Amino acid sequence: MSTGGGGSDRRGVRAKVEAQRAAARRAERRRRVLLAAGAVVIVGGIVAVIVVNFPSSSSSSGLGPEGIALQSGQQLASVSSAASGQTVDGISCDASEQVAYHIHSHLAVYVNGQQRSVPYGIGVVEPVPQTVSGSTFVSASQCYYWLHTHAQDGIIHVESPTQKQYTLGQFFDIWKQPLSTGQVGPAGGHVTAYVNGKVFNGDPRTITLQPHEDIQLDVGTPVVPPQSVDWSHSQL
Repeated sequence: MSTGGGGSDRRGVRAKVEAQRAAARRAERRRRVLLAAGAVVIVGGIVAVIVVNFPSSSSSSGLGPEGIALQSGQQLASVSSAASGQTVDGISCDASEQVAYHIHSHLAVYVNGQQRSVPYGIGVVEPVPQTVSGSTFVSASQCYYWLHTHAQDGIIHVESPTQKQYTLGQFFDIWKQPLSTGQVGPAGGHVTAYVNGKVFNGDPRTITLQPHEDIQLDVGTPVVPPQSVDWSHSQL
């Protein structure tokens, strides 16, 4: 006669397997970050960490922990009022990152010709900061939305349990900031949008997030010519 203990044991095993898989995904994330930040060289039993910073025309701050230039200027808006766990536009916040569909887009914002940075921690609930190569990279202690940022480099991570199309509007909804043809976060004025260097005519909320896509939003005047992103040093 069964006592029910076997079912409990199987549930315990499944929980451990899921925990191991989550740990493996976190380890892979840390591996990519460390590869982007520098290289470990072992010579004659001595371990040396080499961190290489490459110059970038788009930012005087150099490369961030993801191998993409850090954004200068004050933050467009903080993450203090961003979504904190509730489902947004059908996008949930999960305890571990989803990797069935995993791409990266880049967002740059200029207000009256001055760059405003996209902060780290959007879509990362209860972020835990780590210092990597002199800059900050955050992981979640509670949950990750399928659209989120790890560093102040403008990279939007799309990490979804299924392959589907996501938009810039959904990202701003998770950030809880407005986005329209006349508003980007707290900045109001005519919005000129570029996607991969070409003018985007229409509601910027409808811009779809694509692999290695360069999205630029210019609010007001002067309008900054589209700036390209150097992905060559990134492991993304």
